[in-house]
Amino acid sequence: MKIKVLTVGKLKEDYLKKGIAEYAKRLNRFGTVEMVEVADEKTPEKASVAENQQIMAKEAERIQGKIGERDFVVVLAIEGKELASEDFAQKLEAAKNTGHGTLTFIIGGSLGLDPAIKKRANLLLSFGRLTLPHQLMRLVLVEQIYRAMMISAGSTYHK
Repeated sequence: MKIKVLTVGKLKEDYLKKGIAEYAKRLNRFGTVEMVEVADEKTPEKASVAENQQIMAKEAERIQGKIGERDFVVVLAIEGKELASEDFAQKLEAAKNTGHGTLTFIIGGSLGLDPAIKKRANLLLSFGRLTLPHQLMRLVLVEQIYRAMMISAGSTYHK
């Protein structure tokens, strides 16, 4: 099993890098973990709606180039489905059992994600209506993936 976390933009904060690295190391017992960053587009300060759409479309092209045809794609989106940890674990387990060799998780940039990326998703997932910085969301996501894997493995980590 391969776990890919695909994000728009570079992670700069060292403390977040360390936390993500720790969970990625823990996840290695369940398969290969790959953290992929695609470049974000510079957004003008007073960008129009059309300019924002163009920016998201360019970022979407970069993202699509990193998604495999048979990947199970989980897109983080505020309008997505909210799941309990156990339900999230069941979704990932079902994806593994139906022949998806790669679980690909996508976090967009500051403008969000182009509709084409959301359409490609097998699961639109929301961690609630709170707005979190995209960089922090990476750490939250890898911890939740780890938690889901531990639940599937029958561990008590999640309690």
